[in-house]
Amino acid sequence: MPRPLRSALRTAGVALLTTVAMAASALVGATPASAAPAGLPGMDVSSWQGNVNWSAAWNNGARFAYVKATEGTGYTNPYFAQQYNGSYNVGMIRGSYHFARPDVSSGATQANYFVDHGGGWSKDGKTLPGALDIEYNPYGSTCYGLSQASMRSWIASFVNQYYARTGRWATIYTTTDWWTTCTGNTSQFAANNPLWIARYASTVGTLPAGWPTYSFWQWASSGTFPGDQNVWNGTLDRLKVLACNGPC
Repeated sequence: MPRPLRSALRTAGVALLTTVAMAASALVGATPASAAPAGLPGMDVSSWQGNVNWSAAWNNGARFAYVKATEGTGYTNPYFAQQYNGSYNVGMIRGSYHFARPDVSSGATQANYFVDHGGGWSKDGKTLPGALDIEYNPYGSTCYGLSQASMRSWIASFVNQYYARTGRWATIYTTTDWWTTCTGNTSQFAANNPLWIARYASTVGTLPAGWPTYSFWQWASSGTFPGDQNVWNGTLDRLKVLACNGPC
């Protein structure tokens, strides 16, 4: 199930499903990918998946996972410990992500909430930098009522505070369409923040401005692994470099 629709179902204040479905359609693109793209296979999960069978996912080839930790400043994933620790315990490189709510509080406030509720980082070789999930609003206005300039400022507030707290630049999860609509297709984050692009199609398509390539690609909402299907654009050794922020 596309992420915006899942978000609406798993938290209070569900938006109209017709609105969410339209946003989800724009998120994923018209044609789902028929086979896994090149790269290291992985997955992302949230409370929607509940308790995950991590051994099965590992045996099926998943080597990394992003796990939802928080949303806004009032939601934590009740399955976070099982998912975050479980993926680690089977050998996966894993990280946590925060679903942004720019309509409820500042970026810095939400970065602090994220770090305080599972979004931290440690140089253990198996922990990815936290990810900012910034995308279609499942509860209302596509851009959360912010202008493009205000949205750029909000994102900067989040990633700068996350860096101040952890020493890492957050991965940014988004779609090219949302990024263009709501940030004016800014390139200001491309130098520091790894890109996690979402597009359910046979190719990754045009990337947001400034990023010459993607780090992660969420290419399908279901498949071999629980949750969304992803690939890392590189080898396992290179993913370890990202996890360690250099040599471990």
